Amino acid sequence: METATLLRSYMATPELPSLGPGPRQGVDGLVPLTEKLDRVFADASFAGTRAVLARATVLLWHDHFAAAHAIAQEVETSDGSYVHAILHRREPDYDNARYWFRRVGHHPCFPELAVRASALLKSKHAPELERKLIPSGQWNSLAFVDACEAVAEQPSGESQVLLLRELQQVEFEVLLGHLVED
Repeated sequence: METATLLRSYMATPELPSLGPGPRQGVDGLVPLTEKLDRVFADASFAGTRAVLARATVLLWHDHFAAAHAIAQEVETSDGSYVHAILHRREPDYDNARYWFRRVGHHPCFPELAVRASALLKSKHAPELERKLIPSGQWNSLAFVDACEAVAEQPSGESQVLLLRELQQVEFEVLLGHLVED
């Protein structure tokens, strides 16, 4: 199976990650997930920084913050800053997330993320959130941090929280695609 497809399959969990740290049911434990990832990357046609960050992205999807953080903090690229920023947003350490998103700058994922997020928000009839997160058709990562912070105290089943979790899923998918396919 192709590496990108296999990694995407590891993100097929029964429940989307929460906006916060979790934990949640239905995720792989750190040891079995690490073993699966080791096998994938041993056979993968790509290596280096992007492979390392793809590993961190999957670990973060499964709520393994310490392991993902250990990887992301060592990669001083826009991609590394992006993974680091998502991690701190979910921690939640919103100010630190904003710091890392400012370091990201305009990431190559943002155009695709804006298109996919806009389509999702239109389908959910959320024009106000679309205007905040995608002003002038451009993804605003800092506005997404603000939106997550604004609902931090709400139950995970609230409609606004669920919508933001869906957007976060799109963000993970686009980032993982960028890391393994570009």
